[in-house]
Amino acid sequence: MMDNNNWEDGKLMRHINSLIVAHLRHNNLIQAATAVASATMIPLNVHVPPNKLIQLVAKGLAVEKDDVLRGTSSSLFGDLNSSLPVLPQPNTTALDFSAVLDTKGLSKSFPKHETRHLSEHKNIARCAKFSPDGKFVATGSADTSIKLFEVSKINQMLLPDVKDGSVRPVVRTFYDHIQPINDLDFHPQGTILVSGAKDQTIKFFDISKANVKRANRVIQDTHNVRSVSFHPSGDFLLAGTDHAIPHLYDINTFQCYLSASTPEVGPNGAINQVRYSCTGAMYVTASKNGAIQLWDGVTANCVRSITGAHGTSEATSAIFTKDQRFVLSCGKDSTIKLWDVGSGRLVKQYLGAIHTQLRCQAIFNETEEFVLSIDEMTNEIVIWDAMTTEKVAKWPSNHAGAPRWLEHSPVESAFISCGIDRSIRFWKESL
Repeated sequence: MMDNNNWEDGKLMRHINSLIVAHLRHNNLIQAATAVASATMIPLNVHVPPNKLIQLVAKGLAVEKDDVLRGTSSSLFGDLNSSLPVLPQPNTTALDFSAVLDTKGLSKSFPKHETRHLSEHKNIARCAKFSPDGKFVATGSADTSIKLFEVSKINQMLLPDVKDGSVRPVVRTFYDHIQPINDLDFHPQGTILVSGAKDQTIKFFDISKANVKRANRVIQDTHNVRSVSFHPSGDFLLAGTDHAIPHLYDINTFQCYLSASTPEVGPNGAINQVRYSCTGAMYVTASKNGAIQLWDGVTANCVRSITGAHGTSEATSAIFTKDQRFVLSCGKDSTIKLWDVGSGRLVKQYLGAIHTQLRCQAIFNETEEFVLSIDEMTNEIVIWDAMTTEKVAKWPSNHAGAPRWLEHSPVESAFISCGIDRSIRFWKESL
């Protein structure tokens, strides 16, 4: 289970960020205050005492000094390495995709993976999402159900001495929509799963409650909800719908905000996918008219529109790199493209896979060294070296018909494929 304290930790982080913004603003460090407010979704004029942060730090240092004198704590300014365990750090090294290099012969080999059939829906498996800690993965279906899997149980299934059927990785099944599920997302600090569906609703499910099968909160939108994405703070939720403008919801009040400054939108501007950057400073949309648009995470203004990013074909997915400098997009023109956020310039293309029918996803692996997608014609999963753009692997999908959705774990070499054959498969690097 996810830690039930995570929700309270999220509130604490938001309070700390508010104190930082107020402190910087009070000391006339307006540029720094604006940057922190933008990255954390805290109002620049947040109402907290401007000197509160200094007071709390002073009290903390005083308590620490007393503890040190009593021998119960090491000094904040002492040798922390001698008193604290060394914690593993996540791999956050960003690749410089804009570097002009002679990449001939430099492509990396994508490691071999084993795959296992996990479960089946009663209709097409349409989408999937891992929790931020990688401990859970959820899938949504045209049968209107959502399945929640525990990844540790999936890994147990893969062990060589485990009998088929002896481990059941599905720990919850939710039924509360009346039309197909389009997208899913997990709250970044809590035990909440949200779903967007064709029934024009966004539903909130508490996955910590074992016997609950229905949503505990519902947002009624006015359009088919095609995509959902939580702000990293967990206080806001974006919805991409048949409307051409993203809908921004405050999840505490369910108030909906729309941008007052929007680009010219032609016909068929429905949003296939919306995704926040890792800090929430920006979000990106991929639209049915082929456009990729970048939006300011605070003002909600469109700051860059790449019209015809995929020609006249639909743009089906768009995601940021971890450093927020680039966006990876996929379209029904059978191209996958990497865009420079700052200039809107096309940096790289990943070619050689056909996808013209399904709402195909292009994704990075957990280190962003590889790009994964599908080939509808050959029913294969295709992998490119992200830096060289060379195709380095093509694997049979083991689905009856092309996979509709790929989703990679954020923490390990593993991914999920969802098929039009209703099945869900788990792929993990072979050791």
